[in-house]
Amino acid sequence: MKKIGKKILAMILTGTMVLNMAACGSDSTDTKTTVNNDTEATTKAAGDAATEADEDTSDTAATDTMDTSKAVTITMLTLGNKPTNGRMEAVMEKVNELLSEKINTTLELVYIEWADWQTQYNLALAGGDTSYDLIATATDWLDAWPNTKKGAFMVLSEDMLQTYAPETWATVESWDDCKYKGEIYFIPEDNYNQYTNHGIFYRGDWADEAGVGVITSFDQLGEYFQYIIDKKEGVIPWDVPGTIANGNALAGGYVQSTTSGIVIDGAQIGTSTIYYGTSADDPYTIYSPYMDGDTFEKFAVMMKEWADAGYWRQDVLNFDGEMRELFYTGTSGADQHHSQTFYGEVKVSMDTKQEGSDARMFSFSLPSENLVKTCITHGAMAVSNFSQNAERALMVYDLLRNDKEIYTYFNYGIEGVDYVMIDENTFDRPDGWDKTLDALDTNFWWGRNDDLEMINNQDWEGKADMIAEYDTYAIDYPYSKLVVDTSAVETQIAAMSDVCASWIPRIAFGKVDDPAAAVASFREEMIAAGYNEVLESFQSQMEEVYQ
Repeated sequence: MKKIGKKILAMILTGTMVLNMAACGSDSTDTKTTVNNDTEATTKAAGDAATEADEDTSDTAATDTMDTSKAVTITMLTLGNKPTNGRMEAVMEKVNELLSEKINTTLELVYIEWADWQTQYNLALAGGDTSYDLIATATDWLDAWPNTKKGAFMVLSEDMLQTYAPETWATVESWDDCKYKGEIYFIPEDNYNQYTNHGIFYRGDWADEAGVGVITSFDQLGEYFQYIIDKKEGVIPWDVPGTIANGNALAGGYVQSTTSGIVIDGAQIGTSTIYYGTSADDPYTIYSPYMDGDTFEKFAVMMKEWADAGYWRQDVLNFDGEMRELFYTGTSGADQHHSQTFYGEVKVSMDTKQEGSDARMFSFSLPSENLVKTCITHGAMAVSNFSQNAERALMVYDLLRNDKEIYTYFNYGIEGVDYVMIDENTFDRPDGWDKTLDALDTNFWWGRNDDLEMINNQDWEGKADMIAEYDTYAIDYPYSKLVVDTSAVETQIAAMSDVCASWIPRIAFGKVDDPAAAVASFREEMIAAGYNEVLESFQSQMEEVYQ
């Protein structure tokens, strides 16, 4: 398309958005949008016509179409511990200068901190609080579907999205993954490549000393832990809090390593992550390796052996320390989280904090090559159903996600203080910069955009190879369109969750006298709680969606 054609089409689309705005009219105070000509756009309002314009004309093409004479503050509910180093506040001053200039709006971040985060998040959404506008969410770990059903999120009509978030509307391709009963309820983080499969981080130097080398199985992980017991005085092989979350990660990791089962995210179905699809070849037949076969019993026996050997502290179930910081200080030989955390944070940090440690990751997918790609709603952004400024909130989100200057401030900080540029798209950190002390922690995990991301000169050089290896065997998440109606089995789900919370940490960290008997008791209590009724309900709904 030639330049003149692109400019004319941009004007047509802008005019169409003005008409849509007038028809929408749900809030008279929220009305201005900026159309940037550096985006390839497709809008239903323009008959799915595409517009692409040159970066050097973006300023002249920006057209005010909405009245923003009233200043508005938008609040964004996000996850993470509120930073105390002042960097977030300094960056938000810059972000808000630009938001004020463009749409007469400022943004305030409200944090749900990691201590008891799931309970606190759901409580925040349960009260109909009108002080929240944008709400961070996710279908696989942050209860997006249950909160959708409870009325926490606003329906985002196509007209509303294309009017107030035009660039986002134009570039998102998978709106169906964000729909409940035919309506869109949130915006996916669909243009950001990441892997969030879990595993154990360990010290490569010690693994080499132990003769284990690259760990590719739970048996080798146990050998590594035993070497630490034998040779590294004052070090706990894995100094881990024995929480339900860590217990689930460990148990789920063992299942992933030793079976072909495809986990169905518990947040998606409102219960603990014990239900699985049979395999990649038969993903829609549900079973549970926790309940069927001998996988869970083998896991319980191994974990009892590990506990007795002292691979974690004896009071693990009551321990509340920070396992990553203990890994960094050298008093723990392991950490646990997902690949994104490893190649984006831990690998480089360990090179600095424990020079020569050669941190590595035992991905739970390695033995079985059983891996699903991260779903695009692993991070998503919703608008509170009780927001008083929904349209302006969408405008803020559109700029956070698509405006390069705002995106760079919000995600990277202030040049010269938080980062320094190496070349046009590569940055480094200033001398002495320490992520644990100096990070922004704006935590924008709800709309990252690979088109605007920069390359960190300190990124681990093996990141691309790690992702490329995963790409050779990872499959797309098979259940992205599954939204389970749990209303008929809510009592059973609640009872099952109590059973899991009681048993899984104890089984996962070996705090049972007889592992086989503990698994048997767990299964008996699960059946009494309603396991079979829930399975039958889920299987029926799975078949309705996929067969």
